[in-house]
Amino acid sequence: MRNVTVNSIGEYIREQREQAKISMRQLAQSAGVSNPYLSQIERGLRKPSADILQQIAKGLRISAEALYVQAGILEDRPADSGVRSALLADPQLSERQKQVLMEIYESFRRENASAENAEAADDTTTGPAELTSGAPGAEADTLEAAAMEAAVMEAAAAMEAEAEAAQTTDQQTVTPSRANSASD
Repeated sequence: MRNVTVNSIGEYIREQREQAKISMRQLAQSAGVSNPYLSQIERGLRKPSADILQQIAKGLRISAEALYVQAGILEDRPADSGVRSALLADPQLSERQKQVLMEIYESFRRENASAENAEAADDTTTGPAELTSGAPGAEADTLEAAAMEAAVMEAAAAMEAEAEAAQTTDQQTVTPSRANSASD
């Protein structure tokens, strides 16, 4: 685990609070801690527990994981590029928007991880001749094919809609002329 001084977690909390434009009193109230206790944490006089950090993170609308890393409770995971923290810290997003974006982000990460695992499994089962036969471009080819298929489907749908509109127009023009013929 990373050895972080108590003071750095307090500084980090203060920086996050100031960036969020939240007063110490507001944060203390939303986190469910006393104002003097929060002040002592920010000044490095107290080391907050994991539960208190979680409450503070909730009050700051940032991930508790980010605070745990700063406090040295968790090791920093290099895979997190800060996207989670940035999403959760953004004051212009609603809680629902943050949740949806986090779910989308996580689904992309899972998808990429499973693709990497599948690719790694393929690499161990294929021979050297197969590996040099264009495997690096295979993913790009697949994406390009998917994009082309989507474009074709979109064009087909547009052409079908255009044909239906033309047919409706033809029917509207034919109907009045038949009515005129019948009256003659």
